Amino acid sequence: MKIPTEPIGSIPRPVELIEAITSQLNETDLETLYEKAVTETLNEFEKTGSPVITDGEQTKSSFATYPLDGATNIAPGGMRIDFEDGHFRQLPLLTKSPFRYSKYAAQYLIYARERTSLPVKQAVISASALSLIYPPNGIEGYSQKEFIADLLNECEKDIRLCLEQGAAKVQMDFTEGRLSLKLDPSGGVLKQFIELNNQVFNRFTKEEQQKLGVHVCPGGDHDSTHSADVDYVQFLPALFELNVDNFYLQLASEPDRIKVLKTIKQHLKPNQRVFIGVTDVINPKVETKEEVRDRILEAVEYIPLHQLGTTDDCGFSPFCDDISTKRDVAFAKIKARIEGTKLAEEELS
Repeated sequence: MKIPTEPIGSIPRPVELIEAITSQLNETDLETLYEKAVTETLNEFEKTGSPVITDGEQTKSSFATYPLDGATNIAPGGMRIDFEDGHFRQLPLLTKSPFRYSKYAAQYLIYARERTSLPVKQAVISASALSLIYPPNGIEGYSQKEFIADLLNECEKDIRLCLEQGAAKVQMDFTEGRLSLKLDPSGGVLKQFIELNNQVFNRFTKEEQQKLGVHVCPGGDHDSTHSADVDYVQFLPALFELNVDNFYLQLASEPDRIKVLKTIKQHLKPNQRVFIGVTDVINPKVETKEEVRDRILEAVEYIPLHQLGTTDDCGFSPFCDDISTKRDVAFAKIKARIEGTKLAEEELS
């Protein structure tokens, strides 16, 4: 039986592109570098043998903030996310109504599909993550309820446009899910996040939900995480209440994979497929294909083979200025995932 395997999303950007972004190079020269980076990324992806690829998020500012790029109604000072190595990322705040995306993920998908014949998946940011940009003190004349209504419409549109443009899969990034238990150990915030994201997913048919997925991890930025100290087992039961068919779970870097696999077995629904992380994107050591195979064989002891897939633990560079991982290392890990998955298929057949 074939075991599906897919990437998460981001690939480290070329050094010349990062330097151009951080130095605010003029837009014409930047567009040239963007096109070169996307084309090279797609070509390198194809060389790995990956059956499904991405554009590596080469032209996104970050996996989380792309809908806000160019928006005129946001300001600094939003929620701060601290990473274990001491650095942090900070969301912006909405300053006035209405809330609208300034960019939709479909534009990245269209750009990539024009440059490859392989199936392309597209990552989108979650409604729950963007809900955090509404200011605690509110906005005069624009209630939080009105904001949420606009947010749900925009998130639905972001996904639906990708489906209409032929995305192989549309993956919602939900890395704030595990983090929510660090901010609120009672699980109240997590419950709100799940309900909010389901309000988006419930707008799609059962057939469309088969092409939708959710990615979760403890964060991965500059080789550091924001919530790896939160017990995965406390998070997973709520996760599988999301109304999608595909779940992309960080697992390779987890210290007790067996405990996590047992929890997945307990809560996985019959229609759901779990893509387990078999490469650790934070560890610079490239896994061998045999190591990947063994992680898959370990998982098969707990997850039915027809509900199993493989992936990487996370995107390799979710933010455009992240240089902690080299491009060749990222593609080597992806190739190991592809080859290790094939080895597992041969053994299991």
